[in-house]
Amino acid sequence: MANNDQNTGGIDPEEMSLDELRREIRGIDREIVELIARRTYVADTIAQVKDDRDLPTTDEKQEQRVMDRAGENAKQFDVDANLVKAIFRLLIELNKVEQRSNR
Repeated sequence: MANNDQNTGGIDPEEMSLDELRREIRGIDREIVELIARRTYVADTIAQVKDDRDLPTTDEKQEQRVMDRAGENAKQFDVDANLVKAIFRLLIELNKVEQRSNR
């Protein structure tokens, strides 16, 4: 992973103690969970729209667009694209399971 301001948020790890770095990770972890919650809320809203319009749960073209975008974003932030795509695949599959169970 590149060590630039875009990836580190302007943090100089060499000037931080281990405890400070761990606090930083805790904050980032919380933000990740908050973003997952926001994404899940929007996905649930999409599921309601699909249900109201009698649309199928799975939209393979849209899923591919999400995966392509995830790969592009990974490259932009110098993160392993396979890792990012695996995370997004998991998020998509969990959303589909939730959508199916609510129908």
